[in-house]
Amino acid sequence: MGDELGTYRRKRDFGTTTEPRGNQRDPRNGRGRRFVVQKHDASTLHYDLRLEVEGTLKSWALPKGPSVNPADKRMAVPTEDHPLDYAEFEGVIPEGEYGAGTVLVWDHGSYELNTERETDAARQLREGRLDLWLEGVKLRGGYTLVRMGKRADSRWLLIKVSDEGADRRRKPLKKQPRSVRSGRDLNAIAGRSGENG
Repeated sequence: MGDELGTYRRKRDFGTTTEPRGNQRDPRNGRGRRFVVQKHDASTLHYDLRLEVEGTLKSWALPKGPSVNPADKRMAVPTEDHPLDYAEFEGVIPEGEYGAGTVLVWDHGSYELNTERETDAARQLREGRLDLWLEGVKLRGGYTLVRMGKRADSRWLLIKVSDEGADRRRKPLKKQPRSVRSGRDLNAIAGRSGENG
């Protein structure tokens, strides 16, 4: 692994935060296809989509979270690559640290490329369009991530494909707010009393 995690590590003081440093090696030599969506109550509540690609988690912040309604086009802002072990991270990022706030694992699972194009995920990302099939606890079916500009830091859109996983009435962000990993909500992870999802 080169310096794919350099930006991630420079933004964090690992003597203060409990976030993983990223020492985990991928036993599958970078060929895994995990995804995770983390609910992140930072300066604003948002969700982070992370896809395992070539030994790191490619990451986007979703200000409104993912949707199961194909009519919704959700903005996805690219962020720095995260280490693979971040897929399991739940906890509190302390005040003064980058991304300070509470994080829970809202959904996780595996993904496949849902395309007839003969390319891998890294190449599709470079080309600006990634067609996915998610097999998660809350999110299932086809999704498309499409870059809205030519630059590497351009914003993307996350769009649900019309398939058996689509449902215009289902509201998983509101109806299923808890962690799929621990069953806790943000307040419980933060050590606060009360429920906020």
